[in-house]
Amino acid sequence: MSRGSPQLTEARKEEILQACAALYETRGFKETTLKEIGAATTLTRTGIYLYFQTKEEIFLALLAREYDGWVAEMQAVMAKQPVLPRGEIAAVLARTLTDHPRLLRLLSMNLYEMEANSRPERLTAFKQSFGASMDTVDRLLRQYLPEADDAWRRKFLYAFFPFIYGIYPYTSVTEKQEQAMRDAGIPYVYQSAYDLTFNFLSQLLKE
Repeated sequence: MSRGSPQLTEARKEEILQACAALYETRGFKETTLKEIGAATTLTRTGIYLYFQTKEEIFLALLAREYDGWVAEMQAVMAKQPVLPRGEIAAVLARTLTDHPRLLRLLSMNLYEMEANSRPERLTAFKQSFGASMDTVDRLLRQYLPEADDAWRRKFLYAFFPFIYGIYPYTSVTEKQEQAMRDAGIPYVYQSAYDLTFNFLSQLLKE
């Protein structure tokens, strides 16, 4: 790859995203710094600025990559299974979504900061990935539920996508939070991200 080639640019961006993803596995968004991300790559901190101006831009690109992965997984299912019983649609959507726990965590915990501290062109690129996920879910519904009209699919999308924001907080409760709920007299019943999503989608699909 020649210096400055599109292939090298993409390889460098991917290296930065991989370093960010690895750090995010063991620490929070605020604790992950641009300096640490740079130290986990072959680039200098100055070199990173050639691709991203803030750590929020790196995380936003990482979230976009998660959406792209979800889209690819749904597309693979649709290609492999042209027809799917209505009762299995919730399982497919729940499985493909919850295969991407980093998406759920970033979306619910840090989206506002990422968007606020990213350049407009970076935000637009992210919205394209987000939009592709909505379009793919819509195409999945049209493929597997050809009888569903536009109004029903729109209602489904605008119930499902806001719901996604709350999956991580409801399924990743700390011991401190559990104790606080017990002290407040609120019963907490653990559900996995898959179970929570599957149950919600099953209700939507009954309508």
